[in-house]
Amino acid sequence: MATTDHRKQSLYFPEDMLEEIQREATRQDRSLSWIVQQAWKVARGDIRKMPSVNDVLSPPPRPAPAPVAAAVAPTAAVPVVAAASSSDESK
Repeated sequence: MATTDHRKQSLYFPEDMLEEIQREATRQDRSLSWIVQQAWKVARGDIRKMPSVNDVLSPPPRPAPAPVAAAVAPTAAVPVVAAASSSDESK
């Protein structure tokens, strides 16, 4: 059986958020740690979709330079001949 890594970490929450987490922990008869761990498991997919600070602060990408038109010799127009149907052919 794998052992659980119990590392201590200080987390700081706004007072109203901490009170809400404490109320939920009491309601579920769970620890604050358990509530925060479950919240992370539920929310991590959405959190990973958020842009990082570097994404927000980086300048927008520059547009690619417009391609320079190459000098090309004009091509001769190819005549298109449409076959006309006569009323004699349809009989």
